[in-house]
Amino acid sequence: MKLAVVGTGYVGLVTGACFADMGNDVWCIDIDKKKIQGLQNGILPIFEPGLEEIVKRNYDEGRLRFTTDLKEGLGGNRIAFIAVGTPSDEDGSADLQHVISAAREVGRCIDEYIIIVDKSTVPVGTAAKVRRAVREELEKRGRGDIDFDVVSNPEFLKEGDAVEDFIRPDRVIIGTDSDRAAGIMRELYSDFVRKGDRVIIMDIPSAELTKYAANAMLAARISFMNELAQLCSATGADIESVRKGIGADSRIGSAFLYAGIGYGGSCFPKDVKALISTMKNHGLEARMLAAVQEVNILQRRYFTGMVIRHMGEDLHGKVFAVWGLAFKPQTDDMREAPSVDIIKELRARGARFRAYDPIAVANARNLLGDTNIEYSRNNYEVLEGADALLLLTEWHHFRKPDFDKMRSLMKSPVIFDGRNQYDPAKIKEQGFTYYCIGRA
Repeated sequence: MKLAVVGTGYVGLVTGACFADMGNDVWCIDIDKKKIQGLQNGILPIFEPGLEEIVKRNYDEGRLRFTTDLKEGLGGNRIAFIAVGTPSDEDGSADLQHVISAAREVGRCIDEYIIIVDKSTVPVGTAAKVRRAVREELEKRGRGDIDFDVVSNPEFLKEGDAVEDFIRPDRVIIGTDSDRAAGIMRELYSDFVRKGDRVIIMDIPSAELTKYAANAMLAARISFMNELAQLCSATGADIESVRKGIGADSRIGSAFLYAGIGYGGSCFPKDVKALISTMKNHGLEARMLAAVQEVNILQRRYFTGMVIRHMGEDLHGKVFAVWGLAFKPQTDDMREAPSVDIIKELRARGARFRAYDPIAVANARNLLGDTNIEYSRNNYEVLEGADALLLLTEWHHFRKPDFDKMRSLMKSPVIFDGRNQYDPAKIKEQGFTYYCIGRA
């Protein structure tokens, strides 16, 4: 099939590249000239395992093309995905200005039937706004006779696993009121769901809500475990044992039951806020979601509280090594990363930092600057003379480090583990003072 993807951010680029890799003819469109030039030269604006190889291969073989010209990108295509950003507005609602702007641009360009797909995460009612914006532009051109359909097709991509998630989806949600559009969309995704029909056709409002509901549910599990971890610390219970015990229940399962320093990234914080705002707009109070959000923020303060109780209120002269800056491993994404809040709070008390992350250093520097913080590409180098280590992102190569080497480099063998990477008994045998989340 021939299709276009408007927006070359995280969702748009993964979507376009993966569809191209299945033999489709794909145009990716963006107003950012620098980003498009970079992509044409093989430079990706994001880090995602496996994506660079797919983009370069399909670009070299002519199935994936990049342009800033929407007219060029849309020409002759049956489907146009809108995959632009929907950041949180001041009131927590999703800012739809880029989605509506893209819809209007599509309305100014199309000359024949096309399916316009909302791939961005958008609240209930967005498809109707997109339909209205496109129709208005067509009527301005005197082309109100052109037919089109609007479909909601939310993405369910985990950063760090996005390519795998797209190629082997748990489910493909298609919200539409058109049998024609449903058939074409089902055909488009058929190569990704050969082993069992995972395509779920539903009405548009339900599809729009499904993405928010999924992310809010997962965020709630994380906040629940973090709050429970505090109780474990107070009572002498072990959150890991509790996790295994409840995760073995088939009604609950084991996913997203790990205690730590809270969720971050581009999805969970934004989507929880947007769902709260949507409920408010419909006269409903999101009591549970508000608590999920609050617990997530407080969990970061809980962690810094552990540091302050051990190190003292005044942290002037103290040097902390930091392992991990990105909000999760296998990404360079610093949006809503717990590390940012933690470093800022401790820095305000006079602390200095030496930080390491294998991918996210450049983005971290943009957020945190260079005041009282040095960045390194070596995880042992940051330990030299450190008063303590803060483990904030669970990169795989932090799991089995050389503890003897660590102890010899550090001024004080103290570890504050925000991701529960180590066994408390074993790490103490190594001669470290060890703090973690909810473990006996």
